[in-house]
Amino acid sequence: MTRYELIERPERDQLGEAPFWDEATQTLYWVDIVGKRAHRFDPSTGKVTRWPTPRHVSACVPSAKGDLITPMVDGVYRLDPATGATTLFCRPDDDAGNRSNECRTDAQGRLWLGTMCNNLDHDGGALPLNRSTGGVFCIEADGSAVQLFDEVGITNTFCWSPDGARFYTADSLEGVLWSHDYDPEGPVVSNRQVFADEGPGGPDGSAMDEAGCLWNARWGGGRVIRYTPDGRVDREILLPVEQPSSVAFGGPDRKTLYITSARQELEGLASDSLDGAVFVVEVDVAGLPMRRFQG
Repeated sequence: MTRYELIERPERDQLGEAPFWDEATQTLYWVDIVGKRAHRFDPSTGKVTRWPTPRHVSACVPSAKGDLITPMVDGVYRLDPATGATTLFCRPDDDAGNRSNECRTDAQGRLWLGTMCNNLDHDGGALPLNRSTGGVFCIEADGSAVQLFDEVGITNTFCWSPDGARFYTADSLEGVLWSHDYDPEGPVVSNRQVFADEGPGGPDGSAMDEAGCLWNARWGGGRVIRYTPDGRVDREILLPVEQPSSVAFGGPDRKTLYITSARQELEGLASDSLDGAVFVVEVDVAGLPMRRFQG
């Protein structure tokens, strides 16, 4: 089993997701989608700050303005960290049956949002996931958006190669990680190819390292897999949970891997179960930096 530490806190996430390392403040942000909470962790003090949200929230991304970008069920909101108040910023997906899911920023500071058929009721219970109606949107600083993909089942993974020439994403419903040619002007995504479609569990969130390798959380597979640029399995980080959900590189040298996990829909968990914890693993390669949303 991998040597790991935990972000210590009294509760576990129902559906932990979307870790984001903020270089400026050296802090980690993430969310509990089902628990309707956004979190910030300061490794220098061990303090975890929490913000409740009025709806299921899929990410928490700091902005150049100083507030937090929080995609929720019905759109992208801005959250004031001082008061916790939220205001609607934009609504790129006009399908009322969809909800926000994956969210990351690119090297230009634009926000990338992935949506999916809403599979959660108000209390976090499961709804049928019977439509591949999700999309992928690129959101500019002023809130305008362009849609790049449609007919996606469960959008996960937004990563770019170190040279910016490749874009990676996943449809967890199909169990496939895709690779594309990428031009940031536009942006333009083309020439989709299967990057990886095998491995325990299904592909969830990912992060890219400086060597061009993609680290992918395997939902249902209890591990994180590092894939080489040609799609080969390079190494595996085994975890004592069934549902790791996403990863992010952090720390002063970006060699600390933060891994979120979930306990949603798992039955018979022991009282000391780690499902829903955030894991901290030291690795020997640095990840690419994550940029604040520039809006």
